[in-house]
Amino acid sequence: MYQSMVYVSFLIVMSSLSDVDLTEKLDYSSAVALLGYSLIVSILRSFNVRVEAARVMVAAPFLAFVTTHILYLNFYTFDYGWNMKVCVAIGVAQLLIWAIWVGITRHPSRWKLWVVVVGGGLAMLLEIYDFPPYQGFFDAHAIWHATTIPLTCLWWSFIRDDAKFRTSILLKKAK
Repeated sequence: MYQSMVYVSFLIVMSSLSDVDLTEKLDYSSAVALLGYSLIVSILRSFNVRVEAARVMVAAPFLAFVTTHILYLNFYTFDYGWNMKVCVAIGVAQLLIWAIWVGITRHPSRWKLWVVVVGGGLAMLLEIYDFPPYQGFFDAHAIWHATTIPLTCLWWSFIRDDAKFRTSILLKKAK
């Protein structure tokens, strides 16, 4: 997962530095791929799907949709409006799943996930309600990029804590 985050960040930087057709398509495609993968992770973790066959059955339709969407964007028509709707739908679904899970769980690091969910929702509003640069400096998209830095750090801190938490539970059961 770290490699995919580095890849997506690289594509975002490349797209910002050289705004050509290829970098733009790579930027949008990688963003959709990351959102789709993150939605799958949220479902598998929230519903505690452990059986490999069940994981495949959950992931396959989402992977098929995301792949089809990326192919549509790159080889049929590059529709910004449709892409935004798809990304918002995936993002909202993911935030709702995490919000429900964190609301009912007794996870010791749940506060971190709450901050990521609320912060992610607010950051998503910056993408939806885009505004021009304020006094010529920062537009909504630039502020959104800035918010992703602390949210990503907090997210990965939660992931680390979650791995430790789940490992401790498994070790207790093994004894």
